Order: sequence, then C-alpha cells, then structure tokens
Amino acid sequence: MTATLTPTTPGAARLHAAFARAKQEGRAAFIPFMTAGYPTAQAFPAVADALLGQADILEVGIPYSDPLGDGPTIQRASEQALAGGTSTRHTLALVRELRSRHDTPIVIMTYVNPIYAVGPREFMRLAQEAGVDGLILPDLPPDQDLEIADLAAEHGMAVTFLIAPTSTPARVKLVAEACTGFLYAVSVTGVTGTREGSALNEVPAMLALARQYARVPVAVGFGVKDAESAAQVAQVADGVVVGSAFINAVKAGQDVAALAASIRAGCTQT
Repeated sequence: MTATLTPTTPGAARLHAAFARAKQEGRAAFIPFMTAGYPTAQAFPAVADALLGQADILEVGIPYSDPLGDGPTIQRASEQALAGGTSTRHTLALVRELRSRHDTPIVIMTYVNPIYAVGPREFMRLAQEAGVDGLILPDLPPDQDLEIADLAAEHGMAVTFLIAPTSTPARVKLVAEACTGFLYAVSVTGVTGTREGSALNEVPAMLALARQYARVPVAVGFGVKDAESAAQVAQVADGVVVGSAFINAVKAGQDVAALAASIRAGCTQT
C-alpha cells in the first residue's frame, strides 16, 4: 500500500522542535532509552523521571521476548520487565503517567509483534491517548506492510526506521524518505551495546548518504555509552541515542541522573 506519511503530524512537529532547540544550544539532541518496567514496574517511573530531567527526547522500549536487534543487556532488561508483569498496554499506561509530569517528547521503541498482539488500531489509539509522539520500528521494512506507519500518522504520531552501515544506497534512500520523526542510524553492524572502538568508524559516510534523502533529523545509536563516545557521535549526528549504559547503571545502583547529565554534556557540538 502507499504510505500517507507526513512530517507535519503533531508528534513529528514536537520531535523536530526538540532537535531544533538542541541545535540552537550547540548540541546534538540527547535521546536516552529505558525499557519500560525495568528494573520493576514500581521503580521505572523514578528512573524515567531522572532521564527526562536531561533528555531532549525519551525513548521507551516495550519489553519483548524476542528482541532481535537488542544485545544481552536490553534483552535481560526485557526479560525482567516481562517477568514483573509489564505488558504492551502497561507500557503505554506508564508513558501516560510520565506525560502527566513531563512535556519532553516521548517515543516508543517496539517490534511489530507487540503492536499486532494488541491490534494495530487499538495500539495506536492507546498510544495517542498516552501522549506518545512517535514510534521507532526496528523490524518493519518501510517497503512492505505500511499499515502501521499509516495508522501512526492518522493518530498524530511520527515514525522512525533504521539504517545500518551495511544498508545499500537504495535502502538508505527508501528508509530515509519514509521517516517522519527522525532517521535512526545504527553505528555498527550488530546489536545494541556491542560497540568496540571508535563510534565514528563508519558513521560519517553513512550519514552523508542518508542526508541526501532524509527530510528529518538523523540520530545515531547502538553502543554509545559515555560522554566521550557521545561527543564523537555528536560531531556528525543531529541526535545521540544511549540505552544499554543506563540499564547497566540501574543494575549497578549507580546515579542515573548524574550519568545522563554527563552524557548530555558530551553531546556538545564543536
């Protein structure tokens, strides 16, 4: 089917404004990630509040039993959240609670199966009511079933798809043109939290190609874990996504707010 994607949905406008504010401050946008319901459903809101105190955009992951794009850190967090009873509907209820206290844009990272388990239209209704601004869809090829993307636009939300260093120019063009929130560029081939070496090895060329086609900001994630690696990525990207580092910090009982402040400071563009 032909997508009716548009960058003018309310969610897209809020996301683009967040990137623009960060740029005015001389920064790449800081986009922390946390699995919903981690470490427990009761403790998650406080962790999310700490991240929202520093975030330009918060990414909340729906716990899923088969997260093919996630490394062991996020996989274990999902397993723990699922064992604690955090479902897709519960995730959206948690986001609704966060939205009642924060105006920072919030995006949901989800694989396709949880959406279909609820029902695409019902999922979008619940997400819109919760105040979700956009969806990150790592396993939805934008050249296949776009019912989900169309429904997201219908409910005022943006969509984000992913590219990787292995993406062909034709694939980058397809994905970049389909994104309405931002384009998510994976810094390495592999899963989250597994980067070794410089985060910039393959990113600049990938982003140069993506910007030939993208109508939206470009954010980079997978393996960015501290202020130093965030600073490297911030020199070439519009946004920096950090996930596993925060899950590890929660697990270790570290100060999540302090880590978030440090990484945000590292997003300064020089």
